[in-house]
Amino acid sequence: MKIIENIISDRGSKYAVSGGECHSAEHAKSLIKTLKKKKKFAKATHNSWGVLCTDGGVKNDDGESGAGMIILRMLEREGLTNHLVIVTRWYGGKHLGGDRFRHVQEAVRIYLAAI
Repeated sequence: MKIIENIISDRGSKYAVSGGECHSAEHAKSLIKTLKKKKKFAKATHNSWGVLCTDGGVKNDDGESGAGMIILRMLEREGLTNHLVIVTRWYGGKHLGGDRFRHVQEAVRIYLAAI
């Protein structure tokens, strides 16, 4: 699994993006469980994710409403299938409003550029 940390910082919130090859919702959950074995990621406020499998898209917002769909749509646009992308946010104490969606998009862009 590829992990890119400290990619975005805004009003105390910090972001990371991770991902790897994935072929099913069960496999995605297993990869996220592996990521959360790292204490830093287990303590994150949100680990939002999306994956386009051959049998369709699967996503989870993990409390960051709408984030999973943003990830899924970006994967669809790129035509990237069987690859999980997880955007992690550590809440910094101040609400980000709509900026949080721009940060999710930017995190996915950074990940896609790195693979």
